Amino acid sequence: MIRDIINDAEDRMKKSLEHLTKDLAAMRAGRANPAMVEKLSVDYYGVMTPVNQLANITVPEARLLVIQPWDKSMIADIEKAIMKSDLGITPSNDGNVIRIAVPQLTGERRKELAKVVKKRAEEARVAVRNIRREANDMLKAGEKEKLLTEDENKKGIDEVQKLTDRYIKNVDTILQAKEKEIMEV
Repeated sequence: MIRDIINDAEDRMKKSLEHLTKDLAAMRAGRANPAMVEKLSVDYYGVMTPVNQLANITVPEARLLVIQPWDKSMIADIEKAIMKSDLGITPSNDGNVIRIAVPQLTGERRKELAKVVKKRAEEARVAVRNIRREANDMLKAGEKEKLLTEDENKKGIDEVQKLTDRYIKNVDTILQAKEKEIMEV
């Protein structure tokens, strides 16, 4: 029972960490990254489809993103989706590919992004702590129902705390790396 609770908590903590990683990868940090446009969806014959399923996305240079749709008729739709997004960048196309020049971030914009990154990291920490609380509640309920002894419960709670500490440390590592990337000129 203890193993099941701990394994479930670890799986959920992993998912929180993966969500944070994907979320931060999509944030613009002054250099081109395919994840910037992966969340964008385009109406493809009546079905909202992610851009990465309609086109090849490459980064030929540090500040240039190239989107090459497999269906050339989708260029205008992909361009519109990029314009409507919160990326704040204007694409250009030559009829075959869409080029997105990623401008350098201003000092003020870097600080704003750093705040957003910290907020997202704090949300991930809160999610990990909530998972810890739920796992501890399940362990305490197991002890109340006489499924676990007091010692087993304490060991389980200690293991959950070690797991939580490890994932919080991972969140902090991801946060520091993203902040460094944003502040890099």
